[in-house]
Amino acid sequence: MKKGKFLLIICGFLSVLVCKKAVAGNAKTLAEGEVSTEVKIHDSDGLFNGTASFTFSVKNTLNNAQSGSVSYLVTTEKGEKVASKKINVKIGKNSAENYDFSIPNLQAGFYKINFMINVSDYDDTTRRAFGIRPKEIQSAYSRPADFDEFWQKTKNELAKVAPDFKVTPLPKMNTENREVYEIQMRSLDNYLIKGYMTVPKTKNKNRKFSVLLGLPGYQVDLSPIVGLDEDLVIITINTRGQGTSRGEIDTRRDEFLTYRVESKEKYVMRGVIMDCVRCVDFIYSQPNLRHDNILATGGSMGGYLAIVLAGIDNRVNLSSAQNPILCDIRGLVGEVDWPISSFKKYAATQPGLTLEKILHNLDYYDGRNFAVNVKCPFIMGIGLLDPFAPPNNEFATYNLIPGRKRIMIFKDLSHEISPKYKELEGRWMRDAFALF
Repeated sequence: MKKGKFLLIICGFLSVLVCKKAVAGNAKTLAEGEVSTEVKIHDSDGLFNGTASFTFSVKNTLNNAQSGSVSYLVTTEKGEKVASKKINVKIGKNSAENYDFSIPNLQAGFYKINFMINVSDYDDTTRRAFGIRPKEIQSAYSRPADFDEFWQKTKNELAKVAPDFKVTPLPKMNTENREVYEIQMRSLDNYLIKGYMTVPKTKNKNRKFSVLLGLPGYQVDLSPIVGLDEDLVIITINTRGQGTSRGEIDTRRDEFLTYRVESKEKYVMRGVIMDCVRCVDFIYSQPNLRHDNILATGGSMGGYLAIVLAGIDNRVNLSSAQNPILCDIRGLVGEVDWPISSFKKYAATQPGLTLEKILHNLDYYDGRNFAVNVKCPFIMGIGLLDPFAPPNNEFATYNLIPGRKRIMIFKDLSHEISPKYKELEGRWMRDAFALF
């Protein structure tokens, strides 16, 4: 395969909500040396069928021995204690010790584990997460009986809006191998949305290109992407209220996610989702684009939209979701701060509005409830330390997807994925679209 064939679309689709990457261990440096710790999870993905096992390593390069204790505390993702252990230790000067811990008899699900050290010259906590039989995870909440009817009605409303597609060349943004265009179209409620399309330069005017559709993270302004790939058109769409599609919806941060959430018919995400469907309409309107080779991809809110779009529009041929938010939303209550805190704050400002009423409306927007309708091949990437898209909720969604699928797990990452995922996505796309 030629150099540059794999297209790595990174970070631009991810949310502005940034978490610090987990580090391999912790250390405290003194003038004459240091005490450092490291946790080894005895599975490359942090997943176990039965007993979970770990090694907590302590290295002491000081010239004096360290005495005290090492311990662990296991909780559910909602903070309920399920296991703990503490042992007394003595670590000689200029030496290292390994402490093995096994935790049996846990139910299927994901858990947080804190490893703590408290010795003469050092105390610290290392936080990790692990899973037990994640394929058995199921949501405790049901899908609205009229879910499909609600979205079919919404799509019918969109179909009545004349799209008024426009493509405008942006020659000043062209690169040596790509031409850049601004695209715009009318979506639900006649809302004007905009985005970009970059097309490989070619002398063959009849050539048809496969399509990568990049979906936006939360409050992210997507720009043109001019990759090296010579047989792929890249479209990035700014859905309403984001980037170049702010218009009458010009909110920021929490104001966007709560915009009209008191009404499931008027909630901002109803329009956002239809903006994605309308973008597929645009792809189908272009004679130079292959309508059977469309990959929808994104991270955070873009990952959520990748699931939703594949679940609501079977014209999407591949779907790739990284750290998708808004999955198994009711399960997030008591488990995470954001976005539940934003919904609670908003409810407090609206007479008669309660969190339960908001959650009832959000049942129609839960990524998990779209998952059962995803029929195309699907891949997902998650971080086990993600505070916005916890692994329990991700698997409650992933497990419902009926077709060909694969999940890539990063046990030491939070709201992010490794470049290895984008490499997988590139190979997977090229194999599926026969781009050799």
